[in-house]
Amino acid sequence: MLKNLKSVVIGGKEVNPIIEGGKGVAVSTGATAGAFAATNSVGTFSGVNANWLDDNGEIIPLIYKGKTRLERHKELIEYSIKGGISQAKRAFDVAKDKGRIHMNVLWEMAGVQKVLHGVLEGAKGLIHGVTCGAGMPYKLADISKQYNIHYYPIVSSMRAFRALWKRSYSKTKELLGGVVYEDPWRAGGHNGLSNVEDPLKPQDPYPRVAEIRKFMDSVGLEDVPIIMAGGVWYLRDWQDWLDNKEIGPVAFQFGTRPLLTQESPIPADWKSTILDLKEGEVALNKFSPTGFYSSAVNNDFIGELYQRSARQVAYSRDPHDDMTEAMTFGPRARNVYMSAENKQKAQEWITQGFTESLRTPDNTLIFVDPAKRDEIIKDQVDCMGCLSHCQFSNWKDHDDYTTGHRADPRSYCIQKTLQNAIEGTEVNNNLVFAGHGAFNFAKDPFYANGNIPTVAQLVDRIKTGD
Repeated sequence: MLKNLKSVVIGGKEVNPIIEGGKGVAVSTGATAGAFAATNSVGTFSGVNANWLDDNGEIIPLIYKGKTRLERHKELIEYSIKGGISQAKRAFDVAKDKGRIHMNVLWEMAGVQKVLHGVLEGAKGLIHGVTCGAGMPYKLADISKQYNIHYYPIVSSMRAFRALWKRSYSKTKELLGGVVYEDPWRAGGHNGLSNVEDPLKPQDPYPRVAEIRKFMDSVGLEDVPIIMAGGVWYLRDWQDWLDNKEIGPVAFQFGTRPLLTQESPIPADWKSTILDLKEGEVALNKFSPTGFYSSAVNNDFIGELYQRSARQVAYSRDPHDDMTEAMTFGPRARNVYMSAENKQKAQEWITQGFTESLRTPDNTLIFVDPAKRDEIIKDQVDCMGCLSHCQFSNWKDHDDYTTGHRADPRSYCIQKTLQNAIEGTEVNNNLVFAGHGAFNFAKDPFYANGNIPTVAQLVDRIKTGD
């Protein structure tokens, strides 16, 4: 064990400074969370569309009956609540009263407040804390207070935490269990890059975290731990953060390494894929229908999205300036206008088989083949309202249930593709989130010869510094 690796108080209990990162849509489960907690660490199950388990631990599938998005949305929320409660029970049973159990949600998921209330009410005494990112969860503290549990906001800058503190968290200081700093350049899944930060120029997390600590100390949060997330692999690389007054009490969140454990529910071909990743094969992109940057494996699924957007030209309904070349568009054979250069590009794409054009919200056309056109339209029609705002389908989970913008065919149905990946459906052709350090699987001797440890073995390994 690292000589200066110390336990930390999380949710009122002294535990290992090791936290399982929550991974949505059935990747972080009650089984994984319970296994982490059983090592006297912090386990985290995902409350993002959690699978509902029966009394035997078997998944009860969600089969939508609703004909409209709103009807399917309500079914999804009801299922998610039942799923979250069942996963909390599984985690609690596996943990055997050790460690801490957290529930992770995304503030931008649809019906997040309903899901939180439903799960926390139905699983009282089983959940010790809620972690939440992907947005600005101002109401997280108020909800946690109603159930007397700790809350853990996920932020990527001091400015974000300061805004949350001043607007809300200062009123519920006693239940702020920790502040998760998620490195927006290195973490897997959705990332909190701001408009002023360059996605191609990663910044050193140390000064950013030290800035958060300085603010926390100024408002009396000296004893509240910061949880470093994103890019954490070997704890020996973080030794200068331990016993460091600029950082204060600290714990470390592992999101990617738990993918390769025996308890991890991801399919064998997903495990095989990430075992062989090379540096740079996980990268940031901005195709997510949330509008956030996200980090995913650069597989055929991501490659097709890049190609789709590359086959894109600006158009106008009426001729003006250099947009004077007419081109027939859509099933009604209406004319649109574009530049001569863009018309030539469009004709070349059509010759290559990308004969179908789809409008985007930015007055551009993308060109796809008929099969992809049909898939995009079907996915948009089948929307089940899994996000608070979805760029792909133009769904919104309140008011008039539309974003007011044209659905964007350059994105994808995130619920569908994440479910496909977890079910093992052509992993290379679906979305596979991972952190940027995933290439370490192929280099780390701990995983030599395809070794896949238990969670307990992984935690023991992490504590050594390796």
